[in-house]
Amino acid sequence: MANNANLSSDYDIFVVGGGVNGVGIALDAQGRGLKTGLCEMNDLASATSSNSSKLIHGGLRYLEYYEFRLVREALAERETLLKVAPHIMWPMRFRLPHRPHLRPALLIRMGLFLYDNLAKRATLKGSKSISFKRTNTLQSHLIKGFEYSDGWVDDARLVVLNALAAKERGADIFTRTKCVGARRDSNRWVITLKDSITSATTEVTAKAIVNAAGPWVSKFFDESLEDNAPKQIRMVKGSHIVVPKIHDEPEAYILQNEDGRIVFVIPYEQNFSLIGTTDVEHKGDPSDASISKEEIDYLVHVTNEHFTSQITPKDIVHSYSGVRPLLDDEAENPDAVTRDYTFEYDASDSRAPLLSIFGGKITTYRKLAQVAVDKLCEEFPKATSCKTASEPLPGGNFQDQAMLLDQFVLSYPFIDTSVLERYVRTYGTRATLFLKGVADTSDLGQNFGHGLFEVEVNYLIEKEWALTIDDIIWRRTKLGLVLSDSQVASLESFLESVHKATEKTKTA
Repeated sequence: MANNANLSSDYDIFVVGGGVNGVGIALDAQGRGLKTGLCEMNDLASATSSNSSKLIHGGLRYLEYYEFRLVREALAERETLLKVAPHIMWPMRFRLPHRPHLRPALLIRMGLFLYDNLAKRATLKGSKSISFKRTNTLQSHLIKGFEYSDGWVDDARLVVLNALAAKERGADIFTRTKCVGARRDSNRWVITLKDSITSATTEVTAKAIVNAAGPWVSKFFDESLEDNAPKQIRMVKGSHIVVPKIHDEPEAYILQNEDGRIVFVIPYEQNFSLIGTTDVEHKGDPSDASISKEEIDYLVHVTNEHFTSQITPKDIVHSYSGVRPLLDDEAENPDAVTRDYTFEYDASDSRAPLLSIFGGKITTYRKLAQVAVDKLCEEFPKATSCKTASEPLPGGNFQDQAMLLDQFVLSYPFIDTSVLERYVRTYGTRATLFLKGVADTSDLGQNFGHGLFEVEVNYLIEKEWALTIDDIIWRRTKLGLVLSDSQVASLESFLESVHKATEKTKTA
């Protein structure tokens, strides 16, 4: 099994799915003293969880669909997540240009009042009305608007850090490993795992299984359990584009469109703007999701309706699409499908429990995990209480990004400050693991470009389950935005040499 030296034969809980819900549950369960294993058929966060809008937000527009419980829970979780992961999450102000014919100002003010007061705010500022008259960022007809707070998150790193935390507490994390079969045998599950690289299979047992397969949650019933799924999901594709930044302001913008939907324009990786998302029904394999010409035209059009700086499809430097596994509530429009989650729990007739997760959103992953493990703990009376609301994620044991950066600058003056800034918001204090013993630039090893040094790449391979080029330049970092083709080729060549050396060691 990829990147796992230890394999337990028997688990209390075994989780299928290495997205944010799966790793969140694995961390919570292991932290309560339950021996936990997790398998992911690809890389961690390789599907929905790395293709989000990268926001921790209450979901202002969900208020229009009366999802007050979901919004309240999400608003409360913002504060918790900002506290436990200050390296990969931070507050962000959002500006909402007012378009009176789409939503009356009174309606927006009421929504923002609820947004400010449905849950306690400790670090985030409240909303206010603003004027755009003194700026030339927006089109001249957009004069007034509103400003409120939400948060930013590096979604893929959120998944990896939860997996790291679970592993450090004793969980087994199996990447590139697919659950190809699971059957009940008395009061245990017998689980067949298949290595996606070598095709080797092995069996483990567990007292309970969690089906957190995301877009594949229903398919898991058909293929691995040979049973009918109790609920169905509605797969909704959300696509994003990345362009050179279209304004220099630190705030994000939330744009209203004529169709009633909204589009975010978010400052991204210093020099870019992230624009999304769409809501399109998706049929077929979630792995095949990609942005369409219609989606590109839609996002470009909405953006150009608002900003003085105009963009075209030729400006797009990157795009991505993710399939959100939303609970099918029979809403007519994809954007009206609930973002809430539900569980299906099967432990009838004293059978080994099966807990399946349907729906959910990244902001509420920790709370979802807590509720899920609370339910499973009915079978494990010796389990302790949930600790994830107070324990920092790996690298998050510091108070302020600026202070940590100052420490790094003093300790590593030979490394460019822009690189150290990336270390802070990617690894936090864990950057010291691969910088240990580094006294000058020669100790950093090969520079693959833009400050991606050999010591960092080796760390990602050895400690963070990175295997392929995409693992490193898109999910562990976002350096795919700036690396040239020749730099990527050089990194690929290095990875091949590392893998060959590893295989040679195994066969020696």
